[in-house]
Amino acid sequence: MKRINTLVIGAGQGGIATSEHLRRNDIEHVVLERGRIAERWRSERWDSLVANGPAWHDRFPGMEFECDDNAFADKDSVARYFENYATMIEAPIETGVTVEAVKPHVGRAGFHVQTTAGDFDAQNVVSATGPFQKPSYPKIVPSTADIVQMHSTAYRNPNDLADGAVLVIGGGSSGSQIAAELNEAGRKVFFSIGPHDRPFRRYRGRDNCWWLGVLGIWNMDTPAPGTEHVTIAVSGAHGGKTVDFRRLAERGITLLGMTAGYENGHLKIADDLKANIDAGDENYKSLMQAADDYAHANGLDLPLEPEAWDIPDDPWCVENPIRSLDLAENKITTIIWATGFQFDYSWLHAEDILDERGKPIHQRGVSKQPNLYFVGLPWQSRRGSSFIWGVWHDAKFVVDQIVIKKHYLEHHNSFG
Repeated sequence: MKRINTLVIGAGQGGIATSEHLRRNDIEHVVLERGRIAERWRSERWDSLVANGPAWHDRFPGMEFECDDNAFADKDSVARYFENYATMIEAPIETGVTVEAVKPHVGRAGFHVQTTAGDFDAQNVVSATGPFQKPSYPKIVPSTADIVQMHSTAYRNPNDLADGAVLVIGGGSSGSQIAAELNEAGRKVFFSIGPHDRPFRRYRGRDNCWWLGVLGIWNMDTPAPGTEHVTIAVSGAHGGKTVDFRRLAERGITLLGMTAGYENGHLKIADDLKANIDAGDENYKSLMQAADDYAHANGLDLPLEPEAWDIPDDPWCVENPIRSLDLAENKITTIIWATGFQFDYSWLHAEDILDERGKPIHQRGVSKQPNLYFVGLPWQSRRGSSFIWGVWHDAKFVVDQIVIKKHYLEHHNSFG
């Protein structure tokens, strides 16, 4: 049994950030990673993926990316960045180690941690497995249907897909980028989108990330009711361009409302396409209005951009929405579900620490279970929590709690 003060699970952005703060506070620790450092960036993303924020923004304070500050780093550069960062801070990472079970001790503090590299007795455990744990998509189309179905984590590039048309379901960052890439490769693409936010990429010479910063939106500590899991259509692809579903339709993509059901080779499509796109436009315009108001109130000499307010006319597929899609007739051979993820804490054996959705119950990453912490959760402390820079700050708060408790325990022991 190996004894350790703090055991960190996962060597992605959350685990590496946690390790940096633990090392700064001289807390003995180990980081266990079942794959390689930043494994999900390496093996669970498509070939052309880039970060959704520019390099000057989506990074840790202690190291810059190798690319230009205003560029959007590709997935290999992101993985290399975290590998280099881990080397720089001398993070004690053990790769190729799977955590199989974490069980609280009975009658004393800490945890018994079972791994493929042996067991640990850990005073503290930090789960830094992030929000992208278990690919999720509704079982609408039966597996017996004569069509290939995959989650976006399994997609790599257009050449890997069977010949034929492709249906992409999910209008967020992943779905938007994949649908556009397939269309550019000459594939016939059907694109099913639901409710979403559609922020601009750049406005009046500043990136969206900059505007969210000065407007204080990144630091919002709680989402508006019902908006915690709102899909956000934003992309850094091709140098960063605003996602515009109408212009995707102009290029040949057939837009659909939400996929609602399946029967005898036909997909049932909800009658919500127009409403979803219009609501996305309102989000787009409201953010620009907030930017204009801020620029005026603060005397910022930024170039006006009246053309950004021009909304194209609705394409034919919005004016005459498809309500039933015959997969065979439209020669659709592949469905890509870009529909997000679920949490998976099946290895965590403690009572009353997850809600009915399997999401951790916590206060800024501090669990109800003593000495158990989380890093990298969406809205862990603010809107920016699941972004690279936000994870670094949340990890600092979590480690501060470990240090504070350590000081109290040391003072307790000094009484003799």
